[in-house]
Amino acid sequence: MNTSRVTLKDVAAVCGYTVNTVSRALRGDQRLSEATRERICAVARQMGYAPNQIASSLRSGCTRIFAVILGNMSNPFYGIMTDTIQDAAQQAGYSLMIMCSRDDAALERQLAEQAIARRVDGILLFPTADSRPTVRRLREAGMPFVLMARCLAPGEADSVVCDEARGAYLATMHLVEHGLKRLAYLSGSTVVFSSEQRIKGFLDACADAGIPEADRRVWVLNDQPATNRSLSENVRFLVGHLRKLKAEGFDGLFVFCDVQAWHVLYTLQNSPDIGVDDFGIVSFDNIEGALAFPIPLCSIGCDYAEMARQGIELLRARIHGDPRKPQTVVCPVHLICRGSCGRMRQ
Repeated sequence: MNTSRVTLKDVAAVCGYTVNTVSRALRGDQRLSEATRERICAVARQMGYAPNQIASSLRSGCTRIFAVILGNMSNPFYGIMTDTIQDAAQQAGYSLMIMCSRDDAALERQLAEQAIARRVDGILLFPTADSRPTVRRLREAGMPFVLMARCLAPGEADSVVCDEARGAYLATMHLVEHGLKRLAYLSGSTVVFSSEQRIKGFLDACADAGIPEADRRVWVLNDQPATNRSLSENVRFLVGHLRKLKAEGFDGLFVFCDVQAWHVLYTLQNSPDIGVDDFGIVSFDNIEGALAFPIPLCSIGCDYAEMARQGIELLRARIHGDPRKPQTVVCPVHLICRGSCGRMRQ
């Protein structure tokens, strides 16, 4: 089996034209006759010729590739965001290099170095809690970048986020509107920017609804469910916390994200002494808006395609020398009720 690649020189030998003429024809040079272009392109297709993008990027100084450094790919949120970024990048004429940091700051920095070494045109980074060294390195290398879904601090770097605090406020008020009176914010970990904003929205809604401080709780377990444990271990891990909340009379849960909320619902369905009727639940991410899931979940959604478009647009502006101060684009959110708030039990 011949595994050698067809070159411009090979195509030129078959066509009877010079390498330069073949190259111009394949680029669509209008100074060549249409008949010449069509003949050369037809021969190139028959021979299986593919352009050398590396050589082209060396000549032009750009690769037409963006790197996307994601977090934990076991969370479907990142798959949805990757799809929307892919669509937006393709429309803008770019390809993607997908990299996964697993929310590990050291690995994130290694991936950033790899992206710089491979001469990508820009980076879309879903940052960790310790991404500042990565951000400094990208600036030192002159690499355009935009932070996605999270930001580090106002005005520190270009960022595209959803309105986290507003979303948490809507989620909490949704529980209140369905008659739930003792509310808890429940999270398996602390996430840069998102946790702070969602806790703020939760507490603001509780205050506006007149819920006494004794009847609201922020409970961060600092151990992400499903990361390194089996499903049965996750159930054992959560069930004790949920039993305690039930014993104290809490009836409404705003859970940090859909993946964690699904673990909560699964635990409630498989526990002998607590059940799904014991809590109204609202979450964040609206994964069910893109992926069918058998357990309905009220959730906060955002237009992720618009987030992707904004991120690509801002990144391209920086590539082309936009001198503005760092921008933060905040995309609106909305609530989708699917009954886990308690509506279906009323």
